[in-house]
Parts: sequence; structure tokens; C-alpha cells
Amino acid sequence: MQITQLVATRSTCLRRQVGALLVKDKNILATGYNGVPSGISHCDVTGCLRDQLQVPSGERHELCRGLHAEQNAIIQAARHGTNIADATLYCTDSPCIICSKMLINAGVTEIIYGRGYPDQLSLEMLGEAGIRYHQYQPLAAP
Repeated sequence: MQITQLVATRSTCLRRQVGALLVKDKNILATGYNGVPSGISHCDVTGCLRDQLQVPSGERHELCRGLHAEQNAIIQAARHGTNIADATLYCTDSPCIICSKMLINAGVTEIIYGRGYPDQLSLEMLGEAGIRYHQYQPLAAP
């Protein structure tokens, strides 16, 4: 999970920095962080559209200039021809419903996340699809 937090530091989102890794057979296949598409002005320049429209977290995902970390990890894998079927997603946050649907169709089999996210439908669909998911619990210090 430490690597997901490091990847999240690349995020240009003003509201929430999120990092994601797709891993298979102990190899990192792709990484992603949330932010605007390549070549587009970042939100620190344009301002946060979601803040301007007063959109609460977990709602109206389409009202944002950025992509989610999970989406960018899937896109990175696709651009490089990397098969992510049967991979595990490690992410600083649990996925939203849009990302969950993409992860289901991409063949991801497990999701390990840090912080929760206010999207119950997302977790219900992951469960229905047979994808294992759980919140990361750091090992207790001896």
C-alpha cells in the first residue's frame, strides 16, 4: 500500500489524491493516479469543477475534468498491451461504481483498498461479480 500512496502524490486533483496499482504474480503491471487527461489544463489552473458546482463526494462522477486512478491504471495497461486479467488492484481508496464496472470487465479478481468511499452499489456489484475486496489493515507493531 505504500507504493499506492507514493503514486497518489503525482495526482493533480485538488480534492483527493488517489493512487492505484495493478499487480499480478508479484509484478506491478500498471500504475495510475487521478488527474486530467494528457495535454489538458490541470485543475490547479482551471479550478475544481466539482467545487464550483458544489458536487458532493461520491456523486455525479461525470462532472469532473479528471480520470480516476483505477481508470488511468487500466488505460496505461491497455496502451502498453499489458493483460490485466486475474490481476489484483491495490488502491488508496475503494473504487466508485464506474471504476468497479471497468475493473469487473477487465477481469481483475481482487481489490485491496485503503480509505473507504461513499458508494455502496460499487461494493455490491464487485461482490456479485465474485471479485474479492477488502480494506487494507496494516500489521500491528510488535
